Amino acid sequence: MRISFSPMRCDERFDLIKSGDVLTVNGEAFDFGPLPEGATLPREAVTCDWLVSDVERIDGVIHLTLLLPHGPDAASEARFPVSILAADGPIPHPAPLEEIL
Repeated sequence: MRISFSPMRCDERFDLIKSGDVLTVNGEAFDFGPLPEGATLPREAVTCDWLVSDVERIDGVIHLTLLLPHGPDAASEARFPVSILAADGPIPHPAPLEEIL
């Protein structure tokens, strides 16, 4: 799963866990397994407030963009996050947590 981030000044935070094509955000699972190769699932079809893009499957990999909350004095890692290729398990935040809260 290729996850890109769109930074946003916000005091909330999320927890992410990946298992195969399932992304769990704050305990709510979103299963992108049924999305066929080359298909696009419109952003509006997914009821996740953290999702800010369509969801696509490209070369077998799910691609999506999530909001990345950060604090007022966030480091450049939070303000200019890089995309990640997420492995199964908890997904670490691209910035230190003290800068997110």
